[in-house]
Amino acid sequence: MLSWALGFFIIALVAAVLGFSGIAGAAAGIAKLLFFVFLALLILSMIVHVVRGGSAV
Repeated sequence: MLSWALGFFIIALVAAVLGFSGIAGAAAGIAKLLFFVFLALLILSMIVHVVRGGSAV
């Protein structure tokens, strides 16, 4: 489950770079939305990992 959290974190970072830097132009709004969606998924998957008592990796 931690690998999912890492994946969501990387996707959130990419979306943040595209959305908040203005590189993507017209897609900036979508990138900002995706950033917050994947950030929420990251937090949710980390909580599930802790609740299940998973290993560190």
